[in-house]
Amino acid sequence: MLHIFYSRLRIEEKALLKAAESLGVKVDFRDVGDFVWPSDFSSIKGGVALCRLISQTQNIALTQLLESSGVRVINPSDAMLLCGDKIATAAALEKAGIPQPAWRVAASPDSAVQAAESIGYPVVFKPAAGSWGRLLAKIDSREACEAIAEHKAQLGPLHSVYFIQKYVEKNGYDIRAVMIGGKTVTLMKRSSEHWITNTARGANPEPYQMDDELESLLNKTASLIGGDFLAVDVFKSEEGYVINEVNGQPEFHGSMAATGIDIGKLMIEYAIKLCN
Repeated sequence: MLHIFYSRLRIEEKALLKAAESLGVKVDFRDVGDFVWPSDFSSIKGGVALCRLISQTQNIALTQLLESSGVRVINPSDAMLLCGDKIATAAALEKAGIPQPAWRVAASPDSAVQAAESIGYPVVFKPAAGSWGRLLAKIDSREACEAIAEHKAQLGPLHSVYFIQKYVEKNGYDIRAVMIGGKTVTLMKRSSEHWITNTARGANPEPYQMDDELESLLNKTASLIGGDFLAVDVFKSEEGYVINEVNGQPEFHGSMAATGIDIGKLMIEYAIKLCN
């Protein structure tokens, strides 16, 4: 049995349902934004589930609960947890020798400034958790760094650890790969005049041509992270490709629009194979 759980009916969830219907696949398709465990899931006996809740915390919690009942979840909770923590992702990439922007982690406003200056401006302050390019800050000077570090110190415990990356000059674009089962199914270039190149922030998507260097990097990253369904964001710098982030709960309507590839159908086909 295939289950698709969501908390907001977005383009992606509609695409998954449409694909299941076109393939003649019976699917348990439910809004579980106000779920209660276990009463709301008492009828589930195994199978495969896609958890598509908006809240990362709720999504991981539901995934772990389903796994405890023998449900195979896309993505598994260990991959979700790794992707959901940018610091953990950076540490894993570094241990594996996978190229990424220079980075530092600091625990106070003063040490954050020291960390930024050890990298060299410009740098980017990122929250350890988050998506859609929210709460990013590009810092070009010590004065700006001191101000942002102090502001973050007042935002609560989620901002008490500072994740700082070297700003990468990427010629106005980044690259997003959508990967299913460890294989790249779509590749797009996201261009913008703004330094943040998320499609959620208005970047222009178009197809991007794979090359051997990029394919090797993506395959190594997918092998490291695990999981079934990933979006990998890549910069092309003067030194070559570097991994920026890995998303374990990707939106994919921009990739479908840019490439014309039905990711929803590919995902349902992959899930059905796991059911058998």
